[in-house]
Amino acid sequence: MPKLVIVNRAGEEKAVDVASGLSVMEAIRDAGFDEMLALCGGCCSCATCHVVVDGGWADKLEPMSEDENDLLDSSDHREANSRLSCQLHINDALDGLKVRIAAED
Repeated sequence: MPKLVIVNRAGEEKAVDVASGLSVMEAIRDAGFDEMLALCGGCCSCATCHVVVDGGWADKLEPMSEDENDLLDSSDHREANSRLSCQLHINDALDGLKVRIAAED
């Protein structure tokens, strides 16, 4: 089972096992991180599941859609490695992926 490393807004890290196919957003929610709102439930319509992906993982992630890019543009906290966690799905190639929950807009 792939591991996901989640860094909360306070900088604390937690590694969790995630079933393949789940989104990073679902994994963060299931791990008890209540600071991520994920208001739309994974429909890619709000950007409240914004994370920053640790360097080196970009080429292994699903490509960013135009909708995701537009939503991230609305964030005051967008970074070069920003993604919406609802659009990233765990698989064996992402074992060890590290993400930081972005500051709230």
